[in-house]
Formats: sequence, structure tokens, C-alpha cells
Amino acid sequence: TNIVLKEMGLSGIETKYAWQINERHYGALQGLNKAEMAQKYGEGQVYIWRRSWAVRPPEMDEVQYAAQNEQKIFKDVPHGMMPKTESLADTYARAMRYWDSDIVPAIKAGKNILVSAHGNSLRAIVKFLDQVSDDDISTLNLPTGVPLVYELDENLKPLKHYFLGDPAAIEARINKVKNQGKPK
Repeated sequence: TNIVLKEMGLSGIETKYAWQINERHYGALQGLNKAEMAQKYGEGQVYIWRRSWAVRPPEMDEVQYAAQNEQKIFKDVPHGMMPKTESLADTYARAMRYWDSDIVPAIKAGKNILVSAHGNSLRAIVKFLDQVSDDDISTLNLPTGVPLVYELDENLKPLKHYFLGDPAAIEARINKVKNQGKPK
């Protein structure tokens, strides 16, 4: 899925699709059911593949990789940039390059930015903003579909951040994300 970055300025809304903040690539596990993977490989191994900082899942084979590169949703990814697998550290590096090249200049130009992305791309950005350690990032669970607002100072350092919505509903969504990848 492509990601939408919306810059909301006085003149309207500009929408950009940015492959750099797409979800991380799970390699040979891409598209597989998390609960079924937990039954096959064990909950602990699936947790490591999904949530750890530096561990990459098994790579796609050449047939899977070629098929992935032909998918319409990846048409904007430059040739050779599509990985065969990624760790969260890899996703972080990719997302931070985009943060520096596109998001920071837009914020400095006075625009309000809405980033709509998948969990791991957002975890990468939150890791950067909140200075979350490599060890602690595995336990960060962002609720799906709940806006997380950051108020930044003139140096783009967080003054505060908060979720928008009912706290009980947000907690339920956090727990739903937390429990993905467990056998049913």
C-alpha cells in the first residue's frame, strides 16, 4: 500500500504518495497470516521477526521478489530499491531519509503535516521523535487508525504528543495490535 502524506496549508491540501514510508517488507513472510505463522514457527519467533529492531525475516526467493516488483502498488519504487526483506532498523533508515528530505522542510515552511502510514513506518518515526531505545521499540504498540499528534518546538523536538480519541477505545486498539501474531 502506498502511503499518503498530506500537507495542510492555507492554500488547501496537497497529497503525496511516498513509497519511503511504506510498511516494512517481511520478506518470505510477506502477506502471510500472523496467527498461522505463530502456529508454524512459534509465537516467540514471530514476535522477534515482527517487533525486534535488527532481525530480518527470511528473504523472498527470486520468484517472489520478481512477482512483488511487478505489483501495481510498488510501481513508484525505483528499480533496485525494493528489498527482499527488512528489519525495523532498515525501515527506520528509509523513513528517516524521507523525514529529512520531505517532512522536515514542509514543517519548516509552516505546514501542518498528516502522515498516514503502516505501524512499522510510524514506529520508526515515533522512535526518532521520542528517542526510544533499540530495546524498547519492540514493545511500542501504536493503535491502528488513531491519530497521534505531536507538537514540536522550533528545533522540531517534541513538546508533547497525544492520541486523539476515547482513552478506553485507544487502549483496546493498542491491545489488539499487541496481540497480533499470537496463535488462535
